Amino acid sequence: MQACSSTKYIADYQSIVKKVTIDSIDGKFEEQAYNYVQKDIRPASKLSINVPLYNFFNTKDGRYKTSDIKPFGTPPAILDSTLVEISRTQIEKFLKSKGYFQAKVTSDIKVEDKKAEIKFKANPGPAYFIDKLSDSIPNQNIKKLYEQNKPGITHLHKGMQYDEDSLTYEREQIYRVMKENGYFYFLRPYVNFDVYGAEASSKTNKIDLNLNVTDPANGPHKQFYIGYTHLLIAPSPDGLPDSARYKLSKDTLNGIIYTDFSRRYRRNPIVRYDFLKQGELYDIRKENLTYDRLYELNIFKNVKIDYYRRDSTSNKINTIILLTPQKVMSNRIEGEVPFNGGTVGFDLSNTYTNNNLFRGAERFELQVKGGLRSRIGNGTSPFKDIYQRDFSVSASITVPRLLIPFYNPTLGKNGMPHTTFSSSYIYALQKDVTVRRIFINSVTYDWSETKSKLHSFTPLNFEYRFGNLEEGIDTTVLANNLYYAALLARKDITVGMKYYYTLNANKLNDLRSFVYLRAGTEIAGNLLQGVSKLTGSNSDAANGNPAKILGLPFNQYIRPEVDIRWYKHLGGDKQFIARLNMGLAYAYGNSFLSGIPLDKLFFAGGSSGVRAWQARTLGPGNYNREVLNEKQRQSFFGLDQLGEMRIESNLEYRFTLTKKFFGATLKGAAFVDAGNVWNVTKISAMDGATPFDNEKIVFKLSKLAQQVAIGTGLGLRYDVQYFVFRFDVGLKLKDPQFSGSDQWVISKFLSGGKQFRNDFNATHSPDTYRFIQYNFGIGMPF
Repeated sequence: MQACSSTKYIADYQSIVKKVTIDSIDGKFEEQAYNYVQKDIRPASKLSINVPLYNFFNTKDGRYKTSDIKPFGTPPAILDSTLVEISRTQIEKFLKSKGYFQAKVTSDIKVEDKKAEIKFKANPGPAYFIDKLSDSIPNQNIKKLYEQNKPGITHLHKGMQYDEDSLTYEREQIYRVMKENGYFYFLRPYVNFDVYGAEASSKTNKIDLNLNVTDPANGPHKQFYIGYTHLLIAPSPDGLPDSARYKLSKDTLNGIIYTDFSRRYRRNPIVRYDFLKQGELYDIRKENLTYDRLYELNIFKNVKIDYYRRDSTSNKINTIILLTPQKVMSNRIEGEVPFNGGTVGFDLSNTYTNNNLFRGAERFELQVKGGLRSRIGNGTSPFKDIYQRDFSVSASITVPRLLIPFYNPTLGKNGMPHTTFSSSYIYALQKDVTVRRIFINSVTYDWSETKSKLHSFTPLNFEYRFGNLEEGIDTTVLANNLYYAALLARKDITVGMKYYYTLNANKLNDLRSFVYLRAGTEIAGNLLQGVSKLTGSNSDAANGNPAKILGLPFNQYIRPEVDIRWYKHLGGDKQFIARLNMGLAYAYGNSFLSGIPLDKLFFAGGSSGVRAWQARTLGPGNYNREVLNEKQRQSFFGLDQLGEMRIESNLEYRFTLTKKFFGATLKGAAFVDAGNVWNVTKISAMDGATPFDNEKIVFKLSKLAQQVAIGTGLGLRYDVQYFVFRFDVGLKLKDPQFSGSDQWVISKFLSGGKQFRNDFNATHSPDTYRFIQYNFGIGMPF
């Protein structure tokens, strides 16, 4: 279809390239050789929408437009004999670079009905192998350094097939080793190779390879040491004017002369991340480390490092670090309208940021945020049925080092360490049910073990919750029909700690194969339990008389979580992801009877979970909201489908649809999601009745198959490089709220589903059943 639709737009003397093949090349080199075929004559994939999209926007009167070309899709591959010859030559050069020194490549073009097929045929000849390796390094210091590092850097060995990429790699590794060991003026051209025996007249397919590391014309290579460092901060974001004269500081401390023309920054927080120390050998790794850390302070828009020598005979190089400050304060107003198949909302926030609060790169952030949520789809206008209102105020101060009493660790080799002090107040109103107020205060340490291994430790997390049921609510009915009732009205204190470990987060935006892991746990109440016992506090949590601190009961629980993913690169822009996300919240000790705080419970569904379900509308287990009356279903929407344990898994295949779509890349995804939430503790009946059948909502491995929800779907990702707009359409396959064969709701959908929806809506009003769920978001789901 693609070829036919394109041929009608081209001139009679033109042809569309339908197929390109390369014959008689070793299979391991086929894909690389194809990359040397010029892009303008490569046919598009049969599944690609690039050409149809280009045809739609860039044809007129039965011909391709020659002006006013719209940047959508890519044009078809039109045959060009010049590009064919260039491709033939490049493939031949490629084969010679891989050791086929006698390679010859021919090209053949067949055209029929304005469709062309290009065939490249190679006669590679014999492959040449390295018979002898030698080196010529007159500088004995460099020769010794190379031999010490050779086992860990070389790809060259006797008997291997000649490969220019291996030679390039060797040159790059030698250059790196020299720059890491004081050879400041060392350049790549000083490394070259001699190849003997590769001529066509040779009767053997073996070659000799000699490595040369030459000295400059003015004498042997020398190692250089760091002298003084001039650390200069420009007076403004405009930089340091060339015409102005500024007086440099004369004070030297630890080899650093610090001059702040802006007078905004204290010395120690800045020079702490200068790793070019006086008297040490020059090392390009420390130069790069200084660049990275100074940029990560987030107070400089430009970092420039230069060097100079006072005289040509000195083996010392002095450093000049010029820092250009960025604007210190900013204010950001954001608004969003989150919506999906069942709800619509509105959020508005204002965030004030000061990146240098105490003149030491301390980041202060104050955010005020408010929002509401409304249910739609019942014949009412948006925001008519508002069921939730939220308001929050939060403030945080982030210091670019670890502030630990009596301990001053030196970190920063693999990432900027941070200490964050945060405080927030949250107000949450659920219409006709409850008003909850939460105060949260914490201290968190973040640091990098390596670039791929991140740690986050919160030694102190203090939370104060104050829940209040709305006046007039029937608490007896509430207690009998919703076991979360006690959680909604709770007033308690939480003092605990958190720890999370993250692996390979730095690779999430890369098309490569790797395993991502984020795992951690939150523990609360143990310290207060110890204090309670030491003070002799009388308590009997098992019988509803928990110990109290400051007149309020304290929570005691453990809450581990793990998110593990396998990213598999399938070549090109294709990637497969398998994900498993699990969490458990278990109350014990002082919370044995009262349970887990409401906001520590898990929910399923949503744009990053089981996407065929709206967030907080799945589970727990086989729970069905039919057991609530209409008023309760409306009031407790989003509150009654939580659990103490979550298991979710996702399989997703990602690919690119077109790289030119309204100035960005349009990507696609196909996915299958499965999961649910459960309780791990049984619910005791209140006043003799509860609709929460423990057999349906408490996790049992034997019932996992009948309680797991399954959905599938397709998605679009509009990638504008800095962020991604995402739209996913999820379709329910198996819904655990039903029983038996009725769980496979996909059969109802394929048969029309109208009667099924009508029957459901009649017994679940105001809830409505949706086979398809739409999710909008920013960023990838995982």
